[in-house]
Amino acid sequence: MTGDQAMDLWVREVHRGVVALSFKVEKTLFSGKSPYQQVDVIQTAGHGRMLLNDGIVMISERDEFVYHEMIAHVPLFVHPDPKRVLVIGGGDGGTVREVVRHPGVECVVMVEIDEMVVHACREHFPQVSSALDHPKLSLHIEDGVRFVAETKERFDVVIVDSTDPIGPAQPLFDKAFYENTAGLLLDGGILITQAESPFYDPDLQRPMLANQRPYFPRLHLYLLTNLTYPGGLWSFGFASKGPDPLRDFDPRRVEASGLRFRYYNADIHRAAFALPTFVTETLCDTIDAAGV
Repeated sequence: MTGDQAMDLWVREVHRGVVALSFKVEKTLFSGKSPYQQVDVIQTAGHGRMLLNDGIVMISERDEFVYHEMIAHVPLFVHPDPKRVLVIGGGDGGTVREVVRHPGVECVVMVEIDEMVVHACREHFPQVSSALDHPKLSLHIEDGVRFVAETKERFDVVIVDSTDPIGPAQPLFDKAFYENTAGLLLDGGILITQAESPFYDPDLQRPMLANQRPYFPRLHLYLLTNLTYPGGLWSFGFASKGPDPLRDFDPRRVEASGLRFRYYNADIHRAAFALPTFVTETLCDTIDAAGV
């Protein structure tokens, strides 16, 4: 694009043909076509820099901390002793940034399929991608589905920081992927998955959770709010080989950690698993009640 600053230019994301979000563009910072998707970074008027994959908003500077804190700290404060963490996707680096803040985590493996996303975020989102060179991190540019199927490594926590279940992310929602993921989790392991919008995507949530059910005795959903995803209410799946996200959560661990957050705290952790009635009614046959 040329002349962005002189134009009344907006980027518009349409979600499932029923709702659209628009953001005022001040400048295009990066635009490229990888073997997997279109990757764009724009400067917006009210949300700072924004990353879009195939026209879908991934992160903005204004609210990325909400997503990244909730995807990382919820499982890490539930698992009794997380030492080894696997992140599938998350090419912007924000999830890894939060994971490596935990002193007890000794090793983080990140597997991202699209090298262009990593390069774009290193250049244009330094505060998000700041941990991509952290000594705890081993970064692999390869297919996460294949990695999970072939690796001999074992992990305490697996975080699937994926895009929507289209294009390169589609296999990350399949039953075979969850079976392989369960196989590489150690006893008491936890799997976190990006789980879409409770308002617009229950038809995606149900099969995702059903595909996880055979391999995890505990299956939960938890919620967060943000500015740049359709509906403003988003969800993560919490699949566990043992730990319950409420009964096995000790809020004193959060305080004792000395870590400071912008969104996450002990009260938010507990409240995130208090689901609206429409969610529990929609998913009553696929999820468990946390803390019961």
